[in-house]
Order: sequence, then structure tokens, then C-alpha cells
Amino acid sequence: MYRSNSQLPYEEEDGILKIKEGELADQLKKLNEIEDMRKQLPGTKKVTNLTWNGAYLNIEGFAYINGITNIEEDHITKSLIVKNLDDCGTSYEVPMIDLKTNVNMNEFEKENYKWAGFKLEVNFAQLTEQREPLPAGKYNCYISVSALNKDSELVETLLPLGNISEFLKNEFHSSKMEFFSAKKLLEYNLMAVYNRKTKTLEMTSTKLKDIHPSQLEFNTTKSKQYKFMRKYVFKMLYIFFHIFSVKKNRVLFATDSRSEMNGNFSFIYDEMRSMNLDIDYKFMLKNSIDERKSFTDIWNLAYWCATSKKIILDDFYPMIYPLRIRKSADLIQVWHAVGAFKTFGYSRIGRPGGPSIKSKNHRNYTKAVVSSKNVGRHYAEGFGIEEAETIVPIGAPRTDVFFDDVYKEAKRAEIYEEYPELKNKKVILFAPTFRGNGQSSAHYPFDVLKFDELYNNLKDEYVFVFKIHPFVNNKVVIPYQYVDFFYDFSDYQEINDLLFVTDILITDYSSVCFEFALLEKPMIFFAYDVEEYIRQRDFYFEYQSFIPGKLAKSTEDIISSIRNEDYDFKKIKPFVEYFFDDLDGFASRRFVEQLILEKEQ
Repeated sequence: MYRSNSQLPYEEEDGILKIKEGELADQLKKLNEIEDMRKQLPGTKKVTNLTWNGAYLNIEGFAYINGITNIEEDHITKSLIVKNLDDCGTSYEVPMIDLKTNVNMNEFEKENYKWAGFKLEVNFAQLTEQREPLPAGKYNCYISVSALNKDSELVETLLPLGNISEFLKNEFHSSKMEFFSAKKLLEYNLMAVYNRKTKTLEMTSTKLKDIHPSQLEFNTTKSKQYKFMRKYVFKMLYIFFHIFSVKKNRVLFATDSRSEMNGNFSFIYDEMRSMNLDIDYKFMLKNSIDERKSFTDIWNLAYWCATSKKIILDDFYPMIYPLRIRKSADLIQVWHAVGAFKTFGYSRIGRPGGPSIKSKNHRNYTKAVVSSKNVGRHYAEGFGIEEAETIVPIGAPRTDVFFDDVYKEAKRAEIYEEYPELKNKKVILFAPTFRGNGQSSAHYPFDVLKFDELYNNLKDEYVFVFKIHPFVNNKVVIPYQYVDFFYDFSDYQEINDLLFVTDILITDYSSVCFEFALLEKPMIFFAYDVEEYIRQRDFYFEYQSFIPGKLAKSTEDIISSIRNEDYDFKKIKPFVEYFFDDLDGFASRRFVEQLILEKEQ
């Protein structure tokens, strides 16, 4: 974690350390000691590599304090100091990774400064403790070296990076830095140059945008009226419509995630139609929670919820959660994801973005469909419902196509005809989940991918297809010189169909790994932030032993895994057997027979 350091007792001006105005006498004494030490023990440093990828900076090199050997790794630490030139009391410290002898060092240095090497990756778009971009201002970068001398005293020095202009294309680098949350939408511009006067890297952060998401609502009065309609009028209408009896043949499909009958809905509906059942079908389909429902929509939804024998959901649906479901009816959740991976719902109580323990979300389900008995307890916990009474392990209807060779072949032919650029290359599908606590803050930091390295190493044999989560607020921007390799399929509705033309899946914490495992093809889990994700979100299983594929934490890891065909295939079969009880392609039929027709098993 990066930390702000506004307590340094000194500041540097033209290479000279000076006391900060207003500091106490004991700090002056410490400053003098540091200055004397730096005069007696100057430092040596060299940056051997410096690269930018968007707001990510990677540095390698070596640095040491002259005369103080560092044979032991524990006796030396190095950090990047990002010092605000406008506010000398503010700086940011980013610890470096200490490395053994660097090839650019001479033999004397290699022998006496064994742990002088360093490397660092820092994301300036998430530099502060709040994970926000580098605040507006002008900054100089320094290398801080701390070491133990022969008397076990800690000594330190602060070194400029030196002439790094050779590493900057046209002597500068610029990038956008974005931040998304429920309360802030921030955008900054980052400019990096070589400062010839201070002999180091200079960065300027300029704020471009700072707004609250609510400012994007053009008519707040209408919005308040609409919220009242959704919350209160809808519930009153629902209660009023109890004057009508429940219609035994009425089935309502309701979702705020799709405007068409696809996913689980499609397979359930098609199965019911194939049986020629006497069903009164009703549909309330919207692309997102934010898509407004008209008064007619609200009226119809209240009436259908009150009079339907079966109400089927496939995702989060907040309008229905406050309702008391009638005793002769069922509210069935056929969740859009398969298996159990990252924690959700009430499994996240007490965590950032988790629900209140008093929340009514999910708790009124009378049935919830899961893929295996092994995950039932996790869904019961996440939904806040009883496992024995409500969890139904009959499989996910949308996975039936993975056992239908005719469908798979037809879908492959259809995709190749529409997108011929995929046909003669192996397809890498990049399908990560979003970052953030919910839809309003959902984003993905595309700078973690090095487009140039992926292109240069894989373009001859592969194409790279993006399928980004629909919640993500920022969009992938493909550089024009790579458009024959990278393709954005984020608007393609059904990800399962894309899996049939996919040769390698790259994901992270997304449930798409469950479906893809059914195809027994290689997976790479690009989890560059897995330690932070475990702390903030956590999983139902230990991540490293759980994933049925190779863990990659950098673009280089991805390329290495693909080129060496290193995929950890042995995990796939037991993974499938654990998370799927029935591998027969009849989940839709079981759904209709057990939950719609209520046949005894």
C-alpha cells in the first residue's frame, strides 16, 4: 500500500536540504544529522529501465549508500518518493522490491552491494490511501535508500533518478487517470518529463473532472418522483392487486439485466414452449436497473407479481424484494452465474459494498437454483435464505448448450460468418469481472494490460477478444495500429456462445470459468490484484488452489503461459465434477418439471 508522507522534517531545494518552516528544534538537529550523513555517505544509483503503460510506471535499476555494504537483504530498503513541489509537506512513498546484483554494476559493486538492485511498479491512477489518482500538482521523483551501518544504525539518503530522458518517447509521457465510486467521478491528466535542473522525473497531475454521479441526472425532480413511484406506489399497487386470485398457469419472467429473452430465461422458456404447456407468459425485461419503467410498466409488474403462480428472476431485482410473496406463489431465482466463486450478498456483510444486515434483498426467494449440492450452502448464505427449504441443485439451464453438439457447431458457423476475422486464428477471450463496489463504481483498469507486448508476441497466431462486464463505466480503447489483433465484443449479448469459438480464456474472478471448464480448454487467471481482492472481496474457496488454470499477475506472465502452453489442465476435471452434479444437458427440463409443473422426484 502506498502511503502519504507529510512528516518529513526537511525539504530539498536545488539539491540542498532545508528545514521546513515552523519545525521544532529537535527536527533541526535531525536534519543536520541527515545532511552531515549525506555529505559523508553519498549515494550511487542508476535507472536501467523505465517504461510507462498508461498510468503504470515500471522502473528497474540499482541504488546504494556509498561505504555501507548490503550483503543482507534485511539491512536495506528502497522506496520511490513522489514529492509535491507545490506543497513541500506532502509526498508519497512507494516501497520497491529489493533485488540481487544488477548486471550493470561493476565487480566491486556486485561484491559489496549485493542487494542494491530494485524494481517497482506503481499505478498513479490509484496512488493515494483512498485509491484515488495522484492529486493535482507538480511532483519530483526520488529514490530513498535506507541501510544499517556497521554500528547497526539506520542511515538514509535521497537520490534523484538521474537522466531518464532516453526512456521517454519524444521526452514525455502522458496518460489519463480515472476514478469511479458511488460518490465521485474523477479524471486527471498525467504528464511526465525529465527535469534537467533537478536531474529526475517530474510529473504534473491536472484535474479534468470531479463530479458526483447524481450530477449526471438532468431532471432531479422527475427522478425523485420516479423513485417514489418505484418504492411506494408499486408496493401499494401490489397489495391492492391481492383482490385477484393467483392464476395457476401464469408465469412472469422479470429481469433488470437484459431486454431480450436470452441466458437462463431463453432456455427455460424454450423448454416450456417445446412441451406445449398451457402457460400465460408475462415478461418485464429491462437492460439495467437504471432503465426507467413507465407507469404502465409499474402497474403491470405489480399486477403480474400479485397474480402469477411463478415469478422467475435471473439477477438482482430490488423492486420485488420488499414484497411478501403470496403463499400459493413462488419467487424463483435462477442466478445468472454458475458455481460459487467470489463472495456475494450477505456473505459480504461488514465488507466494503456489502449489504446491511437489515436489508431485505434476496430474502423472499422461495426457490433458488444452483449447479451442485456442494455450492448450495454458499448461495443460501449469500441470499440470506434457508438451504434445506429453498436451494434446488438441478443445474443451470444456460449450460445445456455445452452438451448440444448441433447447437455448438451452428453457433460457431454463425459467429465465423458474422466475424470472419476470427476464423483463421486462435481466439483469446479476455473476460474479467469489474472492479468497484457496485454498478455506480464499476470499472476496469485497462492499463494493467500491455497492448504492445501482447500484439508483438501473439499477433501471428492469435486474435485477442475483449468481453467486458456490462457494468464497467470506462470502455476499452484499442490503439488503431493494433486493430487487426484486438477486438471489442463487449456488446455481444451471450458470452456462452463466444466460448464455442474461444481457444484460451483469460479471466480473473468471473464465474465464466465454470462454463468454460465444460469445454476442457485452457484458462489463464489474470489476477494482478489478487491480494487486494482477497482482502476486500474474498472468495468461498482458497483462490490459488481453486482456479482450474494458470495464475498470471502481469502481461509477461500471460504471454509466457500461452507461448509455453502452461495451463495446469489437471485441475479442470475435478473442478467440473465438484461444481456440476449433472453433466447431461437437461437442466432446463428439470427446472420445468420440478419448479413449474411441480412433479415429484
